[in-house]
Amino acid sequence: MICDKIKLRAPEPEDLDLLYKWENDTGIWQISNTISPFSKYTLRKYIENSHRNIFETGQLRFMIDQRSSGKTIGTIDIFDFDPFHQRAGIGILIADKSERRQGYAEMALRCLINYCFDHLKLHQLYCNITSDNHASIKLFEKIGFKEAGIKQDWIRIKKGYINEIMYQLINQG
Repeated sequence: MICDKIKLRAPEPEDLDLLYKWENDTGIWQISNTISPFSKYTLRKYIENSHRNIFETGQLRFMIDQRSSGKTIGTIDIFDFDPFHQRAGIGILIADKSERRQGYAEMALRCLINYCFDHLKLHQLYCNITSDNHASIKLFEKIGFKEAGIKQDWIRIKKGYINEIMYQLINQG
């Protein structure tokens, strides 16, 4: 899928080292709800099985590439796919801080939303964002996601707990 300055594509074996680096970056574990590292073996198996249908696995990952350079700058995921209720969760990572705030995340999200609503025929998408992640809150609200609820003291951090906000986007089409 191509959306202006970025392209979404399936993971390839060549992405293994990059995924290994990103998945094991403890600085983003709070956002991804990860508590232990991933092995290269596990990630290799994930990539090998990434061709499987979302209806089988309940999830789908796309790599985000810059169109101009071909550089892979992040991932965007569909998870908790529920074809009966026609909904799914989404998450996004622009890995390098220097690549953030340049419009890539917005383009990737808009592209993924179109895919979910037009091709998967979903009725709604949701995401969970920690209350201190102001950039993500601003991004998802800009695209049209609405706050659906707050999970109090949901995520444990070094200094205690932080709230997590659930956002939803309902397909009006």
